[in-house]
Amino acid sequence: MKCRKCKTPAEVALPSHNTAFCRDCFSVYFTGQVEKAIRRHGLINPGERVLVALSGGKDSLGLMLELSRLGYDVTGLHVDLGIPKSSSAARAKVEGFCAAHGLTLRVVELEKEGLPIPDVKRYINRPVCSACGKIKRHWFNRVALEEGFEVLATGHNLDDEVARLFANTLRWDAGYLSDQGPCLNAESGFARKIKPLYRLSEFETACYAFLNGIEIHTAPCPYSGGASFTGHKRLWADLEYKSPGSKIAFYDGFLKRGRPAFAQVEKETGAPLAPCEKCGSPTSTGLCGVCRLAIAVSERRAADPDRD
Repeated sequence: MKCRKCKTPAEVALPSHNTAFCRDCFSVYFTGQVEKAIRRHGLINPGERVLVALSGGKDSLGLMLELSRLGYDVTGLHVDLGIPKSSSAARAKVEGFCAAHGLTLRVVELEKEGLPIPDVKRYINRPVCSACGKIKRHWFNRVALEEGFEVLATGHNLDDEVARLFANTLRWDAGYLSDQGPCLNAESGFARKIKPLYRLSEFETACYAFLNGIEIHTAPCPYSGGASFTGHKRLWADLEYKSPGSKIAFYDGFLKRGRPAFAQVEKETGAPLAPCEKCGSPTSTGLCGVCRLAIAVSERRAADPDRD
C-alpha cells in the first residue's frame, strides 16, 4: 500500500478515510485534523493561555505536543491520584515528557489535598470512578481559573466522544445531549473546555504517539474494572470494523443536526451557583461536592481503627 499523498510506502492505513499515509504525511494529516477542529469550533483564540490536562496516556501527551508545535501557549496539569504504583508510574511519564520537550508542568497531589483515591474508595460509599472523575474535573477547573488560563483542553478522542454520545443517547439525556461537543463555553465559574482531538480516533492518536516517540503510561487504572464506556467502545469498534467511517459520521451528524435540536430543549433550572465557602469553586450549596468529600474522608479516616 502506498501513501495517498507522496506515493512512498505507507505506514498508517486509515480505512475510515479509505486512505493510507507514510510517517511524514500522517503527521500532516493529524495536524490538519486538529487545526480543522480548532478553526471550525473556535476552540482557541490568539494569545490565549491553554491548560492541558495530562494523564500520561497517548491522547493527552499527543495533544500537548501538537498544540505546542502549533505555537499555542500551553501548560500541562497532572493530577497525582495517590494510587500505589499506578500513580507514580503515570506521573513519571508526564514529567519525563514535559522535561524532554521543554514544556511547563503543574502537578496537584491528591494526597496533600486530603483526597487520595485509595481513601476515597475505602471511605466513600459511591462508585470510585464517579468520585475520581468529579475530583479531577474540580482540580482542572480550579487551577485553570485560579492561575489565569482562558482555556482547559482535554485529550478526549473520537472514540471517547462517540462512547459518551452513545451512552447519553441510550438514556435520551436531553441535558447532556444539548451541550455535548468539542467546546463548552465558560460560564458561572467554569473555564472554557475544549477537545481538539475529537476528529481523531484512538488508533490515530496511538499512531501519532508511536511515530513521535512519546513514552506513555499504558497500564489501566486498578480501580476501573467494569466501566460501562469500555463496553460501549467495544460495540463501536465492531461497527467501525464492519462499516469504516461510522464513528465520525455518527458524531459529525450529531453536531450538525442532533445537538442544535437538543439545544432547543429547555434545561431544568437548578439552584443558583455561588463560590464554595472553602475553595471558591462554583456550587449550589455552601460547600462544593469535592470539599464535602474531603471532609468525609478525613472524618472517617480518623475514626478507622484499622487505619495504618
